[in-house]
Amino acid sequence: MRFATLFLFLVSPAYVQAQSPFLQILGVAQDGGYPHIGCEKSCCAPAWLDPTLKQSVVSLALTNPSTKQWWLFEATPDIKDQLHDFQKRTGGEYPYLPAGIFITHAHIGHYTGLMQLGREALGSKQIPVYVLERMGQFLKEHGPWSQLVSLNNITLITMKADQPVTITTGIQVTAFTVPHRDEFSETAGFKIFTPAKKYLFIPDIDKWEKWSVAVDAAVATVDVALLDATFYSASELPNRPMSEIPHPLVEETMNRFDGKATLKQRIWFIHFNHTNPLLWDSAVRASVQKNGFQIAKAGLIFK
Repeated sequence: MRFATLFLFLVSPAYVQAQSPFLQILGVAQDGGYPHIGCEKSCCAPAWLDPTLKQSVVSLALTNPSTKQWWLFEATPDIKDQLHDFQKRTGGEYPYLPAGIFITHAHIGHYTGLMQLGREALGSKQIPVYVLERMGQFLKEHGPWSQLVSLNNITLITMKADQPVTITTGIQVTAFTVPHRDEFSETAGFKIFTPAKKYLFIPDIDKWEKWSVAVDAAVATVDVALLDATFYSASELPNRPMSEIPHPLVEETMNRFDGKATLKQRIWFIHFNHTNPLLWDSAVRASVQKNGFQIAKAGLIFK
C-alpha cells in the first residue's frame, strides 16, 4: 500500500537539503479565505478574535532541494503571506519567487495574487505562469492582467490538456480539464509527478459525476489526492441556492469511497468554505479522519 507520510513543522535548511522533491501546503481555504468577508457567525467569529486561526486560500509549493527550485500552484489573494511563510518554513534556502506558477482557473482565489507581481508592487521579471489556453487568453486580453504580460512581469506558458510538461529533471506536471463554472476560462486540475510520489490536485470541480473520468480511478493512479471539499453538506448556505455554486459535498465524496479503504487513505480534503466545519469543528474533523480520510492543513509536507 502506498500513501504519503506527513510532517508538520518548520523545515530547517539541513532537512530540505537532504530530501528529494516534496509538496507543501500553503493554504486550505476557499477563495474568500477564513474568516470570510461579512461573516460574524459562529463559524468565523473565533477567527476574527484570534488571528492564529486564520486560514489562507488554497495554494501548494512543489520543491526540489537538489536544484534549489520551487513552483507555486495558484496565485491567491494571500500570496504575500504565503511567499513569506514558505521562506520561513524552508529557512530561506530557496529564491523568494518561484521558478513558475501553475494556475487552475479564473476565479478570484486562484489567480488574483498575480497583481502583486506588477508595477504597483513587486515589479517581477518574466515569472513563468503555466495555464491552459482560455486562461492564457483571459490574462492577455483583459486588464489589469494584460499589463503584467505587456510589461514582462510574467511570461505565459500555454499547456495542452493531458500532455505532461517537464519542469526539471524527474518532475512533470500534467494539466487536465474538469467541469466547473467556466465563465472566463476553463478549469484545470493538475497531476504532479516526482521520482518518489504522484499527486492529484483538484481544488474546484462541479460534481464528480459530471467529470468524464471516474474519480476513484484517478485517485488509484496517485499517492496523494488533494480534492475539492468546499462544502461539507448541502445545509451550509440556507440563503443561497447551492445549484449556483455546485461542488462535490464532503458527505458525497465519503459515500463515493465507502468500502475503498486503500483509496481513502490517499485522499486529503482541501479548499474549505468558511461554513465548512472541517475548518473549525474538531469533532467533525475527527469523524472524517476516523472514516479513513485526511484533512489538509497549511504547513503540511508530503515526504
